[in-house]
Amino acid sequence: MNARMAAHDDGTRKPQRRVVVAISGATGAIYGVRLLQALRACSVTTHLVVSRAGWMTVADETGFDRAALRDAADVYHDQNEVGASIASGSFQHDGMVIAPCSMKTLAAVAHGFDDNLVARAASVTLKERRKLVLLARETPLTLAHLRNMTLATEMGAVVMPPLPAFYAKPDSIDAMVDYTVMRVLDQLRIASDKPYARWQGLAASPASFAR
Repeated sequence: MNARMAAHDDGTRKPQRRVVVAISGATGAIYGVRLLQALRACSVTTHLVVSRAGWMTVADETGFDRAALRDAADVYHDQNEVGASIASGSFQHDGMVIAPCSMKTLAAVAHGFDDNLVARAASVTLKERRKLVLLARETPLTLAHLRNMTLATEMGAVVMPPLPAFYAKPDSIDAMVDYTVMRVLDQLRIASDKPYARWQGLAASPASFAR
């Protein structure tokens, strides 16, 4: 779907799969960028919203300017556009991913503080019982962070810190980012033609680890 067609994507019908992608201000903006690219490769329509701090990390960490990132999505919504289509439960979509998800955004989701479109769209996703994936990015974690993760999980969100899987033998940062993006597609039940290393079991016999 090109940008002109996407401008009329009001969610009243579902000609193809549709996913909301949000980028908040935590480090790891590349996860949101790569997710947009992966979803486009899977012919999934994307609706993008970026928080104010998210734009700062996008510029600092990825080299993408605003125009380039907007072009990576089918539809872009400003974070202050609280009347956007994705702010309503009547807008149909197949899931939302906040990649990365800052602790401020996590807190807003956990406590229903819909102060911008990122938090509002996430709240709508939860109330409509749709998939919400939070790539929570912070370490170490305070008790407040842990409790907010619990609250979000109890409401139905999937808290998914973007952690590398070393059994996949990643040879670059790109490989580690792509692995997480593929796991996100799994959560959304979106099939990709791009292969990635799934766990196949230990090559060595368990007996070889006995002491």
